[in-house]
Amino acid sequence: MRTIVCIKRVPDSEARVRVSADGRGIDPSGTKFVLNPYDEIALEAALQLKEEAGDGTVTAITVGSDDAKETLRSALAMGADDGVLLRSEGSVDGLTVARALADEVSGRQYDLLLFGKQAIDDDNMQVPAMVAQMLGLPCATVVVDLEIHDGVATAKREVEGGHEIVEFDLPGVVAAQKGLKEPRYPSLKGIMAAKRKPLEEKDIELRAPKIELLELTMPPARPEPQIVGEGPEAVPELVRRLREEAKVL
Repeated sequence: MRTIVCIKRVPDSEARVRVSADGRGIDPSGTKFVLNPYDEIALEAALQLKEEAGDGTVTAITVGSDDAKETLRSALAMGADDGVLLRSEGSVDGLTVARALADEVSGRQYDLLLFGKQAIDDDNMQVPAMVAQMLGLPCATVVVDLEIHDGVATAKREVEGGHEIVEFDLPGVVAAQKGLKEPRYPSLKGIMAAKRKPLEEKDIELRAPKIELLELTMPPARPEPQIVGEGPEAVPELVRRLREEAKVL
């Protein structure tokens, strides 16, 4: 199995992010960045497919600045064989990122192209399907189970109210949903080995984006809680406020 996993560097979901001074991005100072959790699931699926086949390669690719090398090293520590950094400042436009990934992947030999279903920073859920369309490949998104036999992939997809089973010939694109696999923790041996694994760096120029981020703002502060009284006597006033002020009744 020759698998390519496309990954992204994102802020930790538990980090307290701050808007940058220009109001058009996240202030990176003091913010922890991690490998996108859904991409971790995709990477684990690729590693297990390689282990089941007994042979093959797993390549991690990302688009981003030099800081993204740390994310690629995390993927290598988990077990990926090599990494590729398409060095650019990145883009909020999923289409420009998809084009960069498709251009890189089109020159490689692979059986399966794996993504996380979405990145937890922008939640666009666009890039996997876009890349599949550009490469002319079948695509299964929000996949919670995946089996591959004799060059044919069978994927179980989450759909509203149930699941859908799809089957397609390889090569193809799969976007992993939570539940597909449980990502492993990098071992000390894996972390040390990651330092010696090949990490290719390519400077690229993203095409002109179709969308532009105008402003990024923090959500409004929550109002201070109010105590309307104690015991049964407070119920009428509470109901009045819920009806007239909060307008939830």
